[in-house]
Amino acid sequence: MEQYTFLRQFADSWMLLFLFAFFIGVIVWAFRPGSARQYRETASIPFRYDDKPAPRREHDK
Repeated sequence: MEQYTFLRQFADSWMLLFLFAFFIGVIVWAFRPGSARQYRETASIPFRYDDKPAPRREHDK
């Protein structure tokens, strides 16, 4: 039972602190200056080689 108590206390204190710091780090990394350009480029990957619009089909009219 001592191991359970130790792990429970560790999870309640240090692991909570670690996960909170990790969460804050991810938020800071996602909203860092200059990241908007990178996200914009990544979001446009599916459209990178589209030179013209898709042809219209008969049932779309």
